[in-house]
Amino acid sequence: MEVGGMLTHCSVVAREYGIPAVVGIDRATTRLETGQRIRIDGTHGIIEIL
Repeated sequence: MEVGGMLTHCSVVAREYGIPAVVGIDRATTRLETGQRIRIDGTHGIIEIL
């Protein structure tokens, strides 16, 4: 998620489903392109463009 924090809707839903969430990714919508492959490490808060 580009904006938001630990208590935003997306984070709460991710927690309820037991999936990792990475929040506060600066300029994610301008850096990533549709269909681009990425690797997300929700434990460490890292997104890697593949």
